[in-house]
Amino acid sequence: MNNDWSENMLVTQVRVARPTDQLRQVEHFYCKGIGLTKIGSFTGQDYEGLLIGLPTATYHLEFTQHKNGSPCPAPTKDNLIVFYIPNQQQIDTIIERLRELGYNAVPPENPYWEKEGKTIEDPDGWRVVLMHTAGI
Repeated sequence: MNNDWSENMLVTQVRVARPTDQLRQVEHFYCKGIGLTKIGSFTGQDYEGLLIGLPTATYHLEFTQHKNGSPCPAPTKDNLIVFYIPNQQQIDTIIERLRELGYNAVPPENPYWEKEGKTIEDPDGWRVVLMHTAGI
């Protein structure tokens, strides 16, 4: 195994970014529904956006919306954000909050995710998996 990355490249933060035409609905889904925290926002240069994540983590999600809109093609059913949550009660609480907001579980494209997880689509059709495992 090549360890050049870990020995020679310092990474201080990881951000996953994607556009949306439904910035407020996406914020509602991830913050109120999933329970993540809005850790920042910005406007300018024809864009507005928000940063969502865990406040003490060096990784987060960024969602941007162009003032003229964005085509935002529908993702495939196997484009996923996976949250590994070892506590089943926390997953059940999130699922219930999302159901109250109008988001129900959907069958995953890959049956692997069904064994220990629940899959839900966000307002743009991107899928979120809540896995009942500690991860790798």
